[in-house]
Amino acid sequence: MTDAPETRWARTVDGACIAYQDIGEGPVTLLVVHGWVSHLEVYWEQPRYVRFLQRLSRNMRVLVFDKRGIGMSDRVSGTPDLGVLLDDVRAVMDAAGVEKAALLGWGGPGPELAAFFAATYPERTVCLSLFGVIHERLEPDYPWGESPERFEEGLARDLRAWGTEAGAVDFVRSGYLDEPPASPPYDDPEFLRWNAKLARYAATPASYEEFSRMWFGTDVRPALRAVSAPTACFFAEREPDSESLARQQASLIPGARAVPVATTSEVIWVPDPEPMVAAIERFIASVRQEEAELDRMLATVLFTDIVGSTDKACAVGDAGWTGLVESHNTTVRAFLARYRGKEIKTMGDGFLATFDGPARAVKCAQGICAAVRPLGIEVRTGCHTGEIELIGADVGGIAVHIGARVGALAGSSEVLVTSTVKDLVAGSGLSFDDRGEHHLKGVPDAWHLYALATSES
Repeated sequence: MTDAPETRWARTVDGACIAYQDIGEGPVTLLVVHGWVSHLEVYWEQPRYVRFLQRLSRNMRVLVFDKRGIGMSDRVSGTPDLGVLLDDVRAVMDAAGVEKAALLGWGGPGPELAAFFAATYPERTVCLSLFGVIHERLEPDYPWGESPERFEEGLARDLRAWGTEAGAVDFVRSGYLDEPPASPPYDDPEFLRWNAKLARYAATPASYEEFSRMWFGTDVRPALRAVSAPTACFFAEREPDSESLARQQASLIPGARAVPVATTSEVIWVPDPEPMVAAIERFIASVRQEEAELDRMLATVLFTDIVGSTDKACAVGDAGWTGLVESHNTTVRAFLARYRGKEIKTMGDGFLATFDGPARAVKCAQGICAAVRPLGIEVRTGCHTGEIELIGADVGGIAVHIGARVGALAGSSEVLVTSTVKDLVAGSGLSFDDRGEHHLKGVPDAWHLYALATSES
């Protein structure tokens, strides 16, 4: 068997170590976001995977990594939310000295994380290649997903079979989405034993359950309109329903196209790699000349505002109010620094800030609400995730207007968010109370809003 490349570790901003491998050379770097069950070195014990990576890295530099909590990366308590996982991707690129990369997301949830990264970091994304589902849950407008009942049945089946050679066939059928006699080779004992080992080395059954539930509850579709990088949604032309799913997913990303590939499996490395890799290479070659810095990006906007500021200013007088506002501003800036928010501007007695992770924005707002109470004031806060326009040091666009309207509707010490934010922070441990639909002034359609639940809720 071919020796595995050297495994290295990237360090995230919160100190986690993310295992990655750097393979091949070429004019473009392709960063591969695996399906979530992975182990970098066990993968290299599988000839089919080795064949795929060797072909993929023939003409490109390829980066592969294990997400935190999985494989050779740091284990975590609970499950990291989507914003935290974004930092895994960023850390690997930084450690490898890569400013900008083409992204390939495959399996589940590789396409979700790759697409969310492309939306959040357009300046670091050359193009986006997707192969697999981008959402797992059945929705009225998404018939390709699984119902909660089928998800629970499949999860229970996987947990019973996790890491055991006796349950390897069920595990492979569940994870590879194929039925005999198509690939993968269900009759190959070595292939089945390897899959059992992969499961054992990738995650514990408890971790598998937690991650599966987190990804099932995550919906990145509202963020996909902010993907500005050229995007290809590849599909196996020999698989039933693959084309309709790929076209539906492509319709969610501006300018994306569905691209057929003469392959036979939903797992990208199982069949002959040539058709898929050649298609990826053609796509990357077609967009390399169009690469440019963009002035749009996906972000979570946070608005804060002191409640009853006029009455408070009258009560404490000019000098007292000036000192109070300075203390408030110092507190807010401390929390923005803690949660890696970017201060855009102050507006009288409030702030506008942006974040590259929605969970951090919500937790920052929660912290600010609690921290300013000892000053004798309360704030209202609002969050929304969407595409913003960079206007010098300022930001604009409909997402900013929505965030401002949401913030204005919040109550004292309340963190009010749109349904977009709520769906993107699944797995973060945050819970919300339903505040119903609202018509926001100057914004089309009704918006469903949620308030961050407090201990008193």
